[in-house]
Amino acid sequence: MSLQGVTGAAIPLLTLALALLVDITVGEPSEKVHLTVWIGKTIRALKRGLTTNNAMLNKINGILLGLSLVALFAAATHLMLVATRIYLGFPTQIVISVLLLKMTFAIRSMEDHALPIANILGKGDLPRAKLFLQRIVRRNTAELDEQQTISAAVESVAEGTVDGITSPLFYFAIFGVPGAVAFRVINTLDSIIGYKDPEHADIGWFSAKLDTFANYVPARLTALLIIIAAFVSNQDWRNAWRILVRDRGKTESLNAGWPMSAMAGLLNVQLEKPGSYVLGDCGNFLSNEHILIALHIMKTTVAAFLILMIIPILLLAPLRV
Repeated sequence: MSLQGVTGAAIPLLTLALALLVDITVGEPSEKVHLTVWIGKTIRALKRGLTTNNAMLNKINGILLGLSLVALFAAATHLMLVATRIYLGFPTQIVISVLLLKMTFAIRSMEDHALPIANILGKGDLPRAKLFLQRIVRRNTAELDEQQTISAAVESVAEGTVDGITSPLFYFAIFGVPGAVAFRVINTLDSIIGYKDPEHADIGWFSAKLDTFANYVPARLTALLIIIAAFVSNQDWRNAWRILVRDRGKTESLNAGWPMSAMAGLLNVQLEKPGSYVLGDCGNFLSNEHILIALHIMKTTVAAFLILMIIPILLLAPLRV
């Protein structure tokens, strides 16, 4: 690789390494400055003005909302980084890049949310565990039993590995920090308006489809790496593959079934969202230990994914200078 290519690769690799360090040591910034929070506020503000009584107009407005916000935040990120390098210098650009990239993914936060659930369940306090679970799932946790509570936590770790970690890093590896920011906009759009209830079915239709498209490749890569992580961690990787092949299409989402079915298989458990899907076989009785194993698999999978992402970073290095 030429000196120019080496330089081009060094910048994103340094940015990625420092962003990971910030995530591990510091975690999430205050909501007052968090990029995702500001994206969410922008979506909610614009949605109010774009929602009408006309279904077709709402769909058109939803398309305009999704495309314009993705373009706006990605372009603003690119221009800010270029301007920072020109006027404030390379070190400042790296700092801004690291902070922006960090706010598009959350490894430590996933553990910080799931680990207390496992610990509380270990003490036999199901009601309190369900209160903590409500922070990371959309479903109503009030009526869940202990098995369903553990299942929901494991499902969240598996699915969150994709949209909370590997997807933004995938788009960073290809398109740099603006790519990671663009994905975070897409995912936030889906989490706020990508529902099928009467209020959001039309205006959020495009955002839901866009999120499905954006997660398509990362979800499948992540599921395969979960199987590799199972092998490395001495878990049942063969069963992970069997359940992935069999159950990946059982969820309404085209993507969520991939990491969740692989996780169900390696744990040899049944993961269930009542009334929606059942993944895996009833091999083991779910316990809080399965949440801990899922977190370990998540971190091993992310490590493997990061190694894999070095390839596009190196291949695209000449274009980054």
